[in-house]
Amino acid sequence: MAASNAKPGLTAAVAIVTGAADGIGWACAQRLAADGYRVALLDLRAEAAQARAAELGAGHLGLACNVTEPAGVEAALAAVVAQWGRIDVLVNNAGIGDQTGATVQQNVEAFDRVLAVHLRGTFLMSQAVARVMLQTDAVAGRGRGAIVNLGSIASVTGLPSRNAYSAAKAGVLGMTRAMASEWARAGIRVNAVAPGYVRTALVAELERKGAVDGKGIAHRTPMGRMAEPAEIAEAIAFLASARASYITGAVLPVDGGWTTFGAPESALPELAEAAGS
Repeated sequence: MAASNAKPGLTAAVAIVTGAADGIGWACAQRLAADGYRVALLDLRAEAAQARAAELGAGHLGLACNVTEPAGVEAALAAVVAQWGRIDVLVNNAGIGDQTGATVQQNVEAFDRVLAVHLRGTFLMSQAVARVMLQTDAVAGRGRGAIVNLGSIASVTGLPSRNAYSAAKAGVLGMTRAMASEWARAGIRVNAVAPGYVRTALVAELERKGAVDGKGIAHRTPMGRMAEPAEIAEAIAFLASARASYITGAVLPVDGGWTTFGAPESALPELAEAAGS
């Protein structure tokens, strides 16, 4: 059996993180491993997932998985169950960037691809993992498991031209609430985090394309900066843990105050002043 950091007397918990090779997914994998989970890192890129698992050390697993393909999802989950016999946490993080440009110039193939990864992928992974959780004995303090989905500020606000991403992330929140309601009495909790802009490679690529204005985002955000991936991972780890044992169907904004701010941007102090206060 693989080594574990689990505390004596507590069955080692198993977590799956999708899109785990970079950004928020990699930060989540690190955070959950530090909490004693055995982590299965799933990513479209097999070698990247395996390399990240090796970085975490003994007792973790890197697997290739295309979350939009049912057969691939089932194969990855079968490997996890064969290795450890259970799944306690699922973090649905896999995602891709939206197409840029005016709505009237966008193409439906790109639209469908974004929905497939974010929305279909979250559905397929949650469905398959729940089938395992529902057949697993509950653990004191953990129930049968926890699922944490990735929403976004795009779930609840308007981001011009980002139609597919906004639709997908709004759908993720609806799915979160539906699944939470369905599975609550079975001992499975389902929650979501809704990050603002995060300093990831995906956002850096959007900045390069001119789809994201980094300085403008910092000025518009009450906290005056983008988040670091580790900050999102902290919120996800909390919702996945027994510390959130009475929380289900919730959406936790982790956005530096973005969605709460309703005044003109001029109401915010200049960034230099804010940083020094």
